[in-house]
This record gives sequence, structure tokens and C-alpha cells, in this order.
Amino acid sequence: MKVPRLRIAILECDEPVGKTKEKYGTYGGLFTELLNNGAKKLAESDEGRKPELEISSWDIVNKDVYPKLEDVDGILLTGSKYNSFDNDPWILRLVEFTREVLKQKRVRLIGVCFGHQIIGRAMDVKVDRSDKGWEVAVVKVQLTKKGKELFGLEDLHIHQMHRDIVYAYPDSVEHLGHTDRCDVQGMYEKNRLITVQGHPEFNGEVVSELLQRRHDQGIFNDEMYNDGMSRVQKHHDGVAVAVGFLKFLLET
Repeated sequence: MKVPRLRIAILECDEPVGKTKEKYGTYGGLFTELLNNGAKKLAESDEGRKPELEISSWDIVNKDVYPKLEDVDGILLTGSKYNSFDNDPWILRLVEFTREVLKQKRVRLIGVCFGHQIIGRAMDVKVDRSDKGWEVAVVKVQLTKKGKELFGLEDLHIHQMHRDIVYAYPDSVEHLGHTDRCDVQGMYEKNRLITVQGHPEFNGEVVSELLQRRHDQGIFNDEMYNDGMSRVQKHHDGVAVAVGFLKFLLET
């Protein structure tokens, strides 16, 4: 049985801080761990067919260098502290590149948090601050029928760290889920794109550090910080999302 090979380029839209940076180096490191764990899990449920992953990372904030589409099968856009609706030169370049990917038929797109929003923006729907405020730590996402099918779950528990949202679904995509604070929690279009607003790559340790840092900076008040910390160590389904991402890349 031939082992499938997937060449995945991770577009790093930010870099970790503190202990997370010490442990993983870059967001490419975090996603490499997540995708490798997803590949192992996929092998358990797919007749031992573990995909061979060839992962590259690209610092697109500080270097205007992108992968050539002929060299990859999938492109993953990471989360970021930056605003997806801003017009910084590197963000405009990312939106332009995302549109280039969407115009062709072979290379597939994965978006996470900021990356999810950039894909929404590239598809000409509104991305902006939410009028419902921040969504943080482990949150239960109500999945649609398609979301349940893709992730193999009835409900999705996933880390969140955002106050920006995609306001509407592009016409061509299928809805994956929603929460009380965010109607567009994920988008899917067969052989083209899959996105989630949450952070499957995060864990309790990573999000605890972000909560603490943003509380110290005065971004989160005591109530928001305490609420987030009360849920930060709960079970989350990051690996199930990674399996969904890999199945999407393997779809024929």
C-alpha cells in the first residue's frame, strides 16, 4: 500500500513569546507537532495509512518570501496578534497570495484564527472586531453536520484566543460550526479550503501564558482572566482537528 506524501507549507504570521518560544521556537514548530500527532492518530483509524509529512515554515512577517505552489500540496496560515483587517504591507501581500492560491485548483488552503480570517478577507467577506468581545481558552463549538463529519465529533472543544471575527460566510463554502460569540467558527470547500477560528495547536500551557501576559498588560481584566484560567486546562480536541486537516488534504 502506497504511503501518501503531503508537502505542507506553514506561513508563520507571528511568533510565540516566553516559554512557548523557548519550547517550540516558532509557530511552525507548534504546528509541526500538531500535524505529526494528527498523522499518528490518522494511522490508527485508517488501516495504518500514516501520511508522510514534509513540512516547511515561512516567516512572512519579516521576510517577503513565499513557497512556490508547484513545490507544495497544502498551505497553512497560522494565528497572529496582528489584525486581519489591517493594511500593513505584509498583510496585503498575504491576502494577495491567498487569492492566488484560491484561483488555482491543486494546492489547498488551511486557515487557523488569523489565517481563517485572512482567507475570509481574500474571499471578500467582512473581517473586523467582534462586538461581543474576546473569546478565550477552551470553548465548546456547536458543529454543523459537515463539521461533525470532518472532525468525527458531535461537539468540538477547542482553545480560542481572538476578538476579531469573520462576519459572514462566503457563498461557496460550507459552514462548520458556531458559538455564542462567533457565528463563523469554520469554513470548508471540498478540495479547496478548510478553516477554524480556534487554535488546535494550542494547549493549556500555551494559553495560560497568553492569559497571564495579557492580564499583566491590562488587555484582560480580572474577570476575563479568571474565567479563561478556569477553562484553560479542560480537554480540547486539537488532534481531532489536525486529523480533519490531513483528511482534507488527502481527499480526492
